[in-house]
Amino acid sequence: MNGIASTAFGLAAATAWGVADFSGGIASRRYHLFGVLIVSQGMGLLFMASFALVSSEPFPALSSLGYGVAAGLAAAVGGAALYQALSVGQMGVASPVTAVLVAAVPVLFGAFRQGLPSLFQFSGLGVGMVALWLISRPEASRVHWNITMALLAGLGFGVFLVLLSQAGTNAVFWTLSTVRGISLLLMLGISVLRRQGSIPSFRALPLTLLAGTLDVTGSVFFMLAVAAGRLDIAAVLSSLYPVATALLARQVLRERVTRTQGVGIAAALVAVSLIAIG
Repeated sequence: MNGIASTAFGLAAATAWGVADFSGGIASRRYHLFGVLIVSQGMGLLFMASFALVSSEPFPALSSLGYGVAAGLAAAVGGAALYQALSVGQMGVASPVTAVLVAAVPVLFGAFRQGLPSLFQFSGLGVGMVALWLISRPEASRVHWNITMALLAGLGFGVFLVLLSQAGTNAVFWTLSTVRGISLLLMLGISVLRRQGSIPSFRALPLTLLAGTLDVTGSVFFMLAVAAGRLDIAAVLSSLYPVATALLARQVLRERVTRTQGVGIAAALVAVSLIAIG
């Protein structure tokens, strides 16, 4: 039963993060990226703090808060590195490198702490990694890109998931409030230094708020997936968020799914089945 629950929560996290990325991406097309990030992070902070107060959730231990602060810093570093990589036109190549590392770092950490998974789950993890690469792989193979920034982004987000899992589930909302608060402060600092970023226009605001809400919702589901099962399983399942983003782009924006992406989506479904039955 725990395996089923962990799989369900992991897929829920992937769905939430995939829709959040799609919503935030559309909003970023209509307004400056830093403005969208600041508002979405602020919305996530408000959302989590409100839940913590309404549910009368006990205040977390200092260790959980420490993990939350560290996770917020890791997420901010990952976001800044990814933005740097994408700002020089490396989106098509930086994305798969980042996505694979996001899954690989927790997998390696989980193997070190909890031992190797079952054969089915191990196979599912491998297929899931391949799926992540195929879904995000660019059509053009020769693209100049900043590998250092792409690797740093993947490492930052992968460490974020590990730290988030170590924070525990005794005070989920307060921990995530800490994460969003740290990220928001750093984004505000970067925005002030670069003199960029303000409140998005009314047209972009609903999608920005939706992105922020779904982003923290995905984090909640990820923490629940870790509590119900293994970190590595939860990380790979949650990292399949590009499936939701690609499907939405096809249905809403009529963007064409390449043959490679189609194979990647099919591989993702196979990975989910292997992990679930393991």
